[in-house]
Amino acid sequence: MIAHVRGTVAAVAPDGAVIEVGGVGMRVQCTPGTLALLRPGESAQVATSLVVREDSLTLYGFGSDDERNVFELLQTASGVGPRLALAMLAVHTPDALRRAVSTEDLGALTMVPGIGKKGAERIVLELRDRLGPPGESGPAGGLPGTRPHRVASWRDQVQSGLVNLGWPVRDADQAIAALEDEGVVDGADAAVDVAMVLRAALRKLSKQ
Repeated sequence: MIAHVRGTVAAVAPDGAVIEVGGVGMRVQCTPGTLALLRPGESAQVATSLVVREDSLTLYGFGSDDERNVFELLQTASGVGPRLALAMLAVHTPDALRRAVSTEDLGALTMVPGIGKKGAERIVLELRDRLGPPGESGPAGGLPGTRPHRVASWRDQVQSGLVNLGWPVRDADQAIAALEDEGVVDGADAAVDVAMVLRAALRKLSKQ
């Protein structure tokens, strides 16, 4: 298994990044929160999980080992593949997922596009004893050699993340505007926590 990749970020797209390692560009699928920490031309290291299929090899990248480990554990539940597991981590932090599963918070789980009530119940039943209680995450912090995006791109990052999770562009833009109006996010020229804004937008959209 490829545990991590370290190199220069060659490109960042809405659903992944290309990291150049030893002259080879490796495409890594990532959550919007992880992508928000990657800057083209800068060095970065991402924890990775390689998913092998008969017709493909897909590398998934994460901002921490804990996020990668939770991604792999999520796939042990029936009906949860890598894309759904990635969507779950786009909506919730690893500890938020542990909390939702341990407290049987079906509402939090159904915030993830693609998970209905029955699916949430199955995830709780199958993962309750595997994910562990909240607080078992590894060391916090961003990716080495990276820093958060500035306002010039945070809206695009959040919008792309919402669209990739199945929301129409219009709904994504309305949710972002509503969060600014409510003061949840400061539209001034300052660093923005894209992962936090993305989760707040998803909570707002799920109530519509």
